[in-house]
Amino acid sequence: MSAPQPVIKRLDHLGLIAAFCHDVGLPGIIDRIIPKHSEHNVSHGDAVLAMILNGLGFHSRTLHMFSDFFETKPIAKLLVKDIEAHHLTDDVLGRTLDALYEADVSALYQAIAEHVVDKLELKTDSVHLDITSFHVDGEYAQEEDTNVIKLVKGYSRDQRPELNQVVLELICENQAGLPVYMQALSGNTNDAKAFSEVTKKHIQCLKAAQNSRYFIADAALYTEDSIRSLDEHQQKFITRVPLTIKSAKEALLAVEPQQLCRIGNGYSGCWIDADYGSVNQKWLLVHSEQATKREEITFYKNLDKNLTKELKALGQLMKKQFACEVDAEQAMNDFAHQCHLLGFSQTAIIKEPIYAGRGRPKKGAKPTGYHYLIDATPYTDLEKVKLARLKVGMFILATNDTDSTDLTMAALLENYKSQQKVERGFRFLKSPEFLTSSIFLKKPQRIEALLMIMTLSLLVYASLEHKIREQLTQTEEFFPSMVKNKTTSKPTARWVFLKFEGIDTLELGEQSFITGIQEHQTRLLRLLGELYEAVYS
Repeated sequence: MSAPQPVIKRLDHLGLIAAFCHDVGLPGIIDRIIPKHSEHNVSHGDAVLAMILNGLGFHSRTLHMFSDFFETKPIAKLLVKDIEAHHLTDDVLGRTLDALYEADVSALYQAIAEHVVDKLELKTDSVHLDITSFHVDGEYAQEEDTNVIKLVKGYSRDQRPELNQVVLELICENQAGLPVYMQALSGNTNDAKAFSEVTKKHIQCLKAAQNSRYFIADAALYTEDSIRSLDEHQQKFITRVPLTIKSAKEALLAVEPQQLCRIGNGYSGCWIDADYGSVNQKWLLVHSEQATKREEITFYKNLDKNLTKELKALGQLMKKQFACEVDAEQAMNDFAHQCHLLGFSQTAIIKEPIYAGRGRPKKGAKPTGYHYLIDATPYTDLEKVKLARLKVGMFILATNDTDSTDLTMAALLENYKSQQKVERGFRFLKSPEFLTSSIFLKKPQRIEALLMIMTLSLLVYASLEHKIREQLTQTEEFFPSMVKNKTTSKPTARWVFLKFEGIDTLELGEQSFITGIQEHQTRLLRLLGELYEAVYS
C-alpha cells in the first residue's frame, strides 16, 4: 500500500476573510433568507462566501475563472463544509446571482450591513452618499421588465465612454467606512436624480442614517427636491453647493477678503444665511490656499484655450439645422447656460426654406419645408471671467443644522471632508486586482447581483480592517509597519493581507498541518479570537 501523497494548499490571508464572515454569520444570514431548494452541494451562503474570497484574493482573476481559483485553496477549512473546487462551477455562480437578484439585492444587502454594524458596535456620526460607474463588456439585450437596470452608454468615470455603463450608488458610515446601503442603477442615471430618489424613498428605512447626525454628499445632492425632502424627514445634511446656481454666484461675487476668518490648515471662511429650496440653512464659503496655488496657474493658462473652445462649440452650433424654432431656441438657451466665459449681445433664429432637388431653386418654386439656424454674436463676459476666477480655490458648503452651537466652521469642513471614506471605497472596487476591472455576465440581473457581491467584499474588507485596528489599539499591541523595523497600530487590511502571504496547509492523508505561520501573525490571530485561531490551526 503506497503512502499518501502530501498536498499543499495556499491559505494566506483568506483565512482572515473566511473567519470574519463566519464570525458575523454572513453565510447563515443569506441561507436563511434564500435557502437552497435542490440537491446541490453548495448553498447560496457558501457560494457568496466563495465569491467574496475570490474577490478579495487580489489575484486579478475574473469570476468566470471561479473554480480555477479554488483548485489551490483549502476550501473545506475556509467554507467549513465538505466542498471541493469542482463543486464551485459557473452554474453555481449563476444560480446564486439569480437568487440574490430575486431576493432584492438592495434590501438583502441592507439587512446584512445593519447586522455587521451592530456586531462591530459602530456608533456613526454621519453617513455619506456617492455614486460611481463601471463599464460593461459584451452585448446585452434590453429587458422588457422596467425594474431591470439598463446597460446603456452614460457618463463614464473610468474614461470608457464608448462602452455601456452600470452605476453603483453607495451610502457609507463614517467610523469605519462600511457601506450600509447599495443600489445598482442604469448606466445613464443622473447623479442628482439618483440622490433625490434616495432621500425620498430610502432614507427613512436606513437605520444607519437614523442613528447618524448628518447625511453628507457632494453637490449632486443639492437640489431643491433633495434638501427639502431631507429637511422634512428632520435629517440634518451637509453638502457642497453647486456654483452654477444664481445665489451661489451672487455670494461669491459679494464676499470680501476681510470677511474670511481663519479655519486652520490653509482654510478660511465665512458664514452666510440661505433659504434655497425654502429650507432654512447656512452656507460656509470656504477658501483654500492650497487649492488656489494649485489651480490659479492652470486658470490663466487655460483662459484663452477655454474661450477658443467655447467659440468653436458656438460655431458648430450655428451650423446645425433644427426642425423647428422652439428646438433652436432651446438649444441656444442650453448652450448659453453652459458657457462659463462667453456672453451674447444678440441672438436670432433664422428660418430658411428647403427646396426639392439640387442647386438654386427655379423662380416661383415653393419650398418643401423649412429648417432653422442659430445666429449669435458672442463677447467675452467679464463678469463670468471674474466669477470663474473667484471659483479658484473657493467652494460653498451648506447645512440645515442652524441651531447647533458646536458646529463650527472647522467641524463642518471636517465632516464634509470625511466624504473621502466612500471615495476610498470606490477606489478599492475599481482596483485592477479586485474581481475584474470590467463586468461581463450573461444578463443585467446578474450584473446587479454581482455589484452586491462587490459591495459585500468592500464591507468585509473595511470591517476586518476596523476590527484589527480596534483590537491593536485596545490592547496596545502593534503590527509590523510598511516602514522597515517600525510598527503600527493602524495597518490597512491590504497590508495585513500581504503580511499573511506564505501560509499554507499541508494535507497528508487524513491529517492537516499549517506551515509558514510567523510570530506577528500568531499574535494578531490571538487578538482577533478563537475563531480566527482555529482557521490557522
